[in-house]
Amino acid sequence: MNDSGYVLITPARNEAATIGQTIESVVAQTLPPRKWVIVSDASTDETDDIVKSYAAKHAFITFLRKEGENQRNFGAKVYAIRVAYEQLGDAAYAFIGNLDADITFEPDYFQRLLSKFAQNPRLGIGGGLTFDVYNGEVHERHASLDSIGGAVQLFRRECYEQIGGYRPFRLGSEDAVSLHMARWKGWETSAFPDLPVMHHRRTGTAEQSIWRARFNQGITQYAIGWSPAFVALRAIYRFREKPYVLGALVRTGGFLWAAIRGEERPLDPELIHFIRKEQRQKLLDGIRGRWHPKKMR
Repeated sequence: MNDSGYVLITPARNEAATIGQTIESVVAQTLPPRKWVIVSDASTDETDDIVKSYAAKHAFITFLRKEGENQRNFGAKVYAIRVAYEQLGDAAYAFIGNLDADITFEPDYFQRLLSKFAQNPRLGIGGGLTFDVYNGEVHERHASLDSIGGAVQLFRRECYEQIGGYRPFRLGSEDAVSLHMARWKGWETSAFPDLPVMHHRRTGTAEQSIWRARFNQGITQYAIGWSPAFVALRAIYRFREKPYVLGALVRTGGFLWAAIRGEERPLDPELIHFIRKEQRQKLLDGIRGRWHPKKMR
């Protein structure tokens, strides 16, 4: 295990309902972070007061407030992460993690996760397997094991610096792009089923309806260059995910709407080519009978 340890960054906007339990999860870690910068992104609830109370008791927690737009957007989230990154200064660390303000995990989570990195020098991004908790139930997210939820992505520092950290996108997918970029640069990415993470909100639904979230996901899939064939197959697989068929159709509708409008694709054409190459391989694996739900993104 690397002696340089790890640091965390958390952007938070109006997370008073959940951020306390997230902080408790980190405070309880058998291997705490060297530094944890929590940025309140123009919060209007009690988020600031909650974070300040913990920062007063734990020296590794740094609180910052960033003023900004009145509405949540994913570009603002990335800019908040960048503000926090600048505060790390000369802190000694080998790993840097984005941690959302609505998750919880076991006390040995980071100690065990860092051991995964120690075992694989080519692991660039890792994290636990994320479960959404809502309506009093725990729901498994359907994603492949090379896909780590943005709520808990831990980067090897070299990987983070090589890809330039997160890139801002108005409707999200900065976490998916970071995974694609890491693999494009030759790193491996992996979510670990033996490290469960509870995400106390339905993914992508912060301050928006499930329908708007699904439609926006389709738009961003187009914007980052996903293959139409892969989008169609993924939609079929997602038929079993609530709101079942309609949710998949709305997501596909967002993709088609973006295609008709000619939505801008800001990524490097070579990266888009790489993304589609990965997706073609997964489609071929399915045709050859090697497909498994856990390998489908």
